[in-house]
Amino acid sequence: MKPIQVGLLGIGVVGSGTFNVLRRNQEEIKRRAGRGIEITMVADLNVARAQELVGPGVTVVNDARAIIANPDIDIVIELIGGYGVAKTLVLEAIAAGKHVVTANKALLAVHGTEIFAAASAKGVMVAFEAAVAGGIPIIKALREGLTANSIQWIAGIINGTTNFILSEMRDKGLDFAVALKEAQALGYAEADPTFDIEGVDAAHKATIMSAIAFGIPVQFDKAYVEGITKLGAADIKYAEQLGYRIKLLGITKRVPAGIELRVHPCLIPAKRLIANVEGAMNAVVVQGDAVGTTLYYGKGAGSEPTASAVIADLVDITRLHTADAAHRVPHLAFQPNAMSNLPVLPMSDVVTSYYLRLRVADETGVLAKVTGILADAGISIDAVLQREADEIGLDSVSQPQVPQTDVIILTHDCVESKMNAAIAQMQALPSVLEPITRIRKEELA
Repeated sequence: MKPIQVGLLGIGVVGSGTFNVLRRNQEEIKRRAGRGIEITMVADLNVARAQELVGPGVTVVNDARAIIANPDIDIVIELIGGYGVAKTLVLEAIAAGKHVVTANKALLAVHGTEIFAAASAKGVMVAFEAAVAGGIPIIKALREGLTANSIQWIAGIINGTTNFILSEMRDKGLDFAVALKEAQALGYAEADPTFDIEGVDAAHKATIMSAIAFGIPVQFDKAYVEGITKLGAADIKYAEQLGYRIKLLGITKRVPAGIELRVHPCLIPAKRLIANVEGAMNAVVVQGDAVGTTLYYGKGAGSEPTASAVIADLVDITRLHTADAAHRVPHLAFQPNAMSNLPVLPMSDVVTSYYLRLRVADETGVLAKVTGILADAGISIDAVLQREADEIGLDSVSQPQVPQTDVIILTHDCVESKMNAAIAQMQALPSVLEPITRIRKEELA
């Protein structure tokens, strides 16, 4: 049977990895797919460099539309990234009747509903395993392997840059800014790391997983997003003393009122497997009603790990290329006419527990005032840790020096809106000297 022909848009880190792995393992892949898969055209602005990477026998152009217009191309791989030209090219490829493989989580999280609808109308597939957690086959697990389950919640370390930074902060006692510079020096963080450290990248991925898990449209604009920039080395240390690790988690959860979709730092019990995922590795925990808890672990980025996921999508499309569109696995696991309108809850409605760190004047009655505010709000305390005074500060030039200390409080579950109000009251106390640090706590039991 004639090999299926593929056009590649962008031959950067992931594109070159895809080309190399596909060529290196072509016989094994052919045995699995039932026919050969060949990248026969590549589009890249740097034509000379691209031609050097792929060698003779592959047509290299600087215009992606030449690939889309080629009637011999069956599948288009989009590895350009971003929301702009990538969206235009993906929609044009679909309109031309091409199947699409993409690693572009930002594009799908923001414009996935439009893209999947266009693909369904045209009878083509959009495959995106590489968009979430790199080489970990989490999309296939959610969409196919766990299809018998009612998914209850997902919690994932799905950004390697932030996990590396948090690991360095814990292992070496570094502050955030120092750990970030180290990550940049080692190539784990971009020169502009905003999407990573502010949680946006993780939120793109969590949005996609949430849609597949619960059969809802992709709704990135409704995700709560908080990064790791405000975490201090002290919080990492205190969490450790209390038996927890701090990780940036993407969480989506089915609750009676709707769906939670949030990304933020979390305290996780140190005994949980996911709490021990270090460095730039990724891990996703899925809780299903039938299967219980499953854990998926591996490299979430990199040339060949991500290429592994891209090629898995190529094989899936090759197997189903001639199948009736109605018999293919739906893009978001659920049939398009059976999607749910469950609301994504605002963060103020989310119920979780909390770690609070208050920098206070070391004077009589401070702890009683703080715990009294929490009690009045109906917030139950799980544990309190008060450090001995370790700093001297000045209230003003005319007042005497005042000893300061940290008070650490762990709470039981409460609704976020109650905690917001309680924090505002505690912050207004004259004895609370700095902005209160609040980190959410997830037991993942």
